[in-house]
Amino acid sequence: MRAVIMVCLWLVSNAATGQVVKGKLFVQTNAEKEILPAGMVRWVGTTVAMYANENGVFELPAAGITDRRIIASGVGAVTDTINAGEKTYLSIVLEKDVRELNTVTITDKSGAYISTLSTTQTQVINEHELSKGACCDLAGCFGTQASVQPQTTNVVTNAQELRILGLSGVYNQVLTDGMPLVQGLSYTYGVSTYPGTVIENIYVSKGTTSVLQGYEGMSGQINMETRNPEKMDKLLLNGYMNSFGEKHFNANVSTAVGKNKKWHTMLALHTVQPSGKIDGNGDGFLDLPLLTRYMAYNKWIYGSESNIGSHAQIGVRIVNEKRVGGQTGYADNEIEGNATVYGQCVHYTQPEVYVKAGHRFTDNHAINISASGFMHQQQSWFGTTSYKGQQENAYLNIQHEWKWHKEHLLKYGVSYRYQELNETIAFTGNVLGRTYAGDYRTALRVPGVFAENTFHFADDKVTLITGIRADKHQLWGTYTTPRTMVKYMISDKHTVRASAGSGWRQVNLFSEQVNLLASSRNLIFAEPLKPEASWNWGVSHVYKFNVGGSAGSIAADCYNTRFTNQFFPDYDADPTKATIRNFEGKSRSVAAQIEAALTIAKQLELRAAYNYLDVYREVNNERVSIPFNARNRVMAAVSYTTTNKHWQADVNIHWFDRMRLPDTRNNPVEYQRPLHSVPYATVNMQLTYKLKTLDVYAGCENIANYRQPNPIISASNPFGQYFDISSVWGPTRGRELYIGVRYAIKK
Repeated sequence: MRAVIMVCLWLVSNAATGQVVKGKLFVQTNAEKEILPAGMVRWVGTTVAMYANENGVFELPAAGITDRRIIASGVGAVTDTINAGEKTYLSIVLEKDVRELNTVTITDKSGAYISTLSTTQTQVINEHELSKGACCDLAGCFGTQASVQPQTTNVVTNAQELRILGLSGVYNQVLTDGMPLVQGLSYTYGVSTYPGTVIENIYVSKGTTSVLQGYEGMSGQINMETRNPEKMDKLLLNGYMNSFGEKHFNANVSTAVGKNKKWHTMLALHTVQPSGKIDGNGDGFLDLPLLTRYMAYNKWIYGSESNIGSHAQIGVRIVNEKRVGGQTGYADNEIEGNATVYGQCVHYTQPEVYVKAGHRFTDNHAINISASGFMHQQQSWFGTTSYKGQQENAYLNIQHEWKWHKEHLLKYGVSYRYQELNETIAFTGNVLGRTYAGDYRTALRVPGVFAENTFHFADDKVTLITGIRADKHQLWGTYTTPRTMVKYMISDKHTVRASAGSGWRQVNLFSEQVNLLASSRNLIFAEPLKPEASWNWGVSHVYKFNVGGSAGSIAADCYNTRFTNQFFPDYDADPTKATIRNFEGKSRSVAAQIEAALTIAKQLELRAAYNYLDVYREVNNERVSIPFNARNRVMAAVSYTTTNKHWQADVNIHWFDRMRLPDTRNNPVEYQRPLHSVPYATVNMQLTYKLKTLDVYAGCENIANYRQPNPIISASNPFGQYFDISSVWGPTRGRELYIGVRYAIKK
């Protein structure tokens, strides 16, 4: 009898276990999903309901339920009905409700915010944050945050790079919709060719990230997500003009196509027309280049990666750009390569295409294929130096996604990277005796395999990602890249993250070090350049809080990068030469940041950040700081919107401590510069008037009109041996006023 009772109790217990549906609630926020805390789930036609906890986890009793449809809802999400069927575990993803974006629960995400779901510390810069400045291109979209620092690499053509952790932009991975399209020849000007009007979100991650995107990203990753044709405005027009006379025009249109309107497409057109010739500091050189750009971008989307069935995303873009800079009397069509008037002219065309496609067979299995490619043809003049470059790039990634446990996900696959870069350098006059004219070929053939597992423990309070990849370089053999990231949600207010891993990259000498071509220095090739390699590790802590109707956050992080091989031209040993060699000594970057953000009454947004950078290498047992890195940096931003939402005012301030500069003590006295810059600050502001379909914005950058004195060494003798444009550490073109108009027709 006792045995019968035990069997009956076991059967009842087992049946009761099946009478509960467990799961987790998410809300879709553009490219990724976020945990939806405190949401509610309820069986259709009943009062049986449960609230999810702070991690979105719920358990819904199912005893006696015949209609297996669940109604899911939450603040900031669109209520939806889901058919549970016979499932006992559900991952429910709700659409974001744009009508509730200003509720107290998510006010901290009205501007830039740190993703709750991401295992790495990822800052999301969304459309609202981008509207706080002119944001004419990707390089100009970081004025209200401190993680990314735009840095001028060529003052004559206004080439820029995006630095993370105080390291050169070549060490962070810049992606477009997750694809590596900014590399090699496209690196120097690529971050300036994407207008702000096509950008929906920018995801900035510090330190090592997923191995799925490749072996690069040694200091971080910047993933620019372009607008979603399914959700964007039907029509967006934008016109902009600054006080120098430079003009920008943009037009975006989107529509649904096909018999069942399952395809959605966007066409974006962009052009920049040149400014007048401005020489505000009287050094004989233009303060900004004469820029002419034409871009066309077409994007197609079908289906969704998270739904059962097929999905696809296709992007096609072409850019044609010309930059002319130098002395005010330079005319590129008349005196290219002439030693009478100094000028630089860069003219290139780049068509590119990418495809992301896949099929989800079940909730647990999916296959995805990503492929991209571009061609880049460039013809340039740097004084009497002629440079011609042609590059072909291709990328392929095939991966299988397997959810082998309700809480764990494995992604594995193969990849291939291809690059063929051919460069030709010639001199029309060579009175300086430079010896590096000739043809150069930089090839890359790298097949790779990878695997990455995402583990979820303790009701998703702990997320652990472990990944590894092996890639074989055609010359230098196999590189193994291990990476791991962990996130621990101590509570709904406190989140701790840590990451560690390695990365490597091949050097593209002239395309990434354009100052070598613009300088009068001769190049001394001491040895073949090996791929650069490094290890990076870091920790971060995010604290989020709500006080009355206000929401805020405090985030602190620290990252350490250690190079095992690195390249940078040696400018210090001889002012007339740059030596090209590997550096296998001690080279470090220690970077720390603390940032606080507060949104008050849904109208006033405050943000402040402090950065500490210690970037150095050891030469002959002496620590030498890497030039152009401010040891201390401060950023503050304020944004205010009136109660009727018609007016928005934005102000941001950046303060830079002194920086170490290249050593010019071996130059003649008149061509010497101090060993350190002076501290300086810039203040920018913008005022926007908003109507239903029309925005009018006007602003001023560098209000105090601060200029770096004498940014170009030997500007009066640009064909002499001491001419140097590599000592730019501050603003060079003074105060800039601008005005713009945006017109949009909503869907």
